[in-house]
Amino acid sequence: MGKTIVVKEHETPIYEIRIENSYAHFDEVLRQLKIAGHRVCIVSDTTISKYYMKDVVEIVKDYASLVETFTLQPGEEHKNLDSVQALYEYLIQSKFDRNDFLIALGGGVVGDLTGYVAATYLRGISFIQMPTTLLSMVDSSIGGKTGVDFAAYKNMVGAFKQPKAVYINTSVLETLTPRQFYSGFGEVTKYGYISDAPFDAWLQENVEKLIQKDSEALAHMIERSCNNKRVVVEEDPTEKGIRAILNFGHTLGHAIEKMMDFQLLHGECVAIGMVAAAYISQQRGMITEEQLQTIQNTLEQFQLPTKIKNLDEKTLIDITKNDKKMDAGKIKFILLDGIGHAVIDPTVTTDEMLAGFRYVVEKGE
Repeated sequence: MGKTIVVKEHETPIYEIRIENSYAHFDEVLRQLKIAGHRVCIVSDTTISKYYMKDVVEIVKDYASLVETFTLQPGEEHKNLDSVQALYEYLIQSKFDRNDFLIALGGGVVGDLTGYVAATYLRGISFIQMPTTLLSMVDSSIGGKTGVDFAAYKNMVGAFKQPKAVYINTSVLETLTPRQFYSGFGEVTKYGYISDAPFDAWLQENVEKLIQKDSEALAHMIERSCNNKRVVVEEDPTEKGIRAILNFGHTLGHAIEKMMDFQLLHGECVAIGMVAAAYISQQRGMITEEQLQTIQNTLEQFQLPTKIKNLDEKTLIDITKNDKKMDAGKIKFILLDGIGHAVIDPTVTTDEMLAGFRYVVEKGE
């Protein structure tokens, strides 16, 4: 089944994304990266480690001079500088040097935090992404954005650090809760809306297969999503321009995520944010009412929320204005100019954002 996507920088290959249905081919990655003789620390969380840590350790120990494991508590609330400090201390005590490797075995929290430590420990050591959630497979493990939350602000502290490899084992999706699985579709569907209209049509045609976790359909969906992200990241590796379109649904989504104190999953908040952004696009005449309804219906078919209880509007807007994607005091808001074509628009007003938010508020609240 294996599929390989090569990510390049200035036409030079920098790493591979391997999509497999087991860990059977992970040793090929270790050989390719010449890990022999180096220390490896596998970072995971307590939920994931009980399923997959032993399998990965068994493979890595045949190559590395030493295999250490570091386990975080699960959840966004542990994606912070306290966890970073604990991992720094562990690596220092284990005498890791800059030729050693970290492996991020987990979802977006583990991947983002491990990547940030890899970017900053000894001014940078190598790391491998082994994403275990659908959302991290199709989004956060690719592209080199790493970081942690700081106080009230999501991903406010971070660095760009490309992994040496991304190894996706699709069979791990079987151990996800239904809610975690569906959360990933918040990012999957985004690719259709921002840059790949045929993919959006394919998703609508294959809802049942994907919900039933048909292995062929899942592999195609993950490969297509990764490829869509690759194209954007290669064009703009450090988010100076076009890469911002990947934030479709995220400006209001991140604000909702924070105001709900992370009770909603990231993909769920992105889904609500995409509906709000699509509504603003529709109000501007950039997409039709029918397209807006189709977006909403598709997200609901993938068991994602498209409505939110009423939240304090002033706080919501304040949070959006603390967004790290601000540019000269303006929010780089992402709108749709038709399905499959996102645009970066710094002219979206507070009133328009509020109108978008009010559109997704459950009526009667």
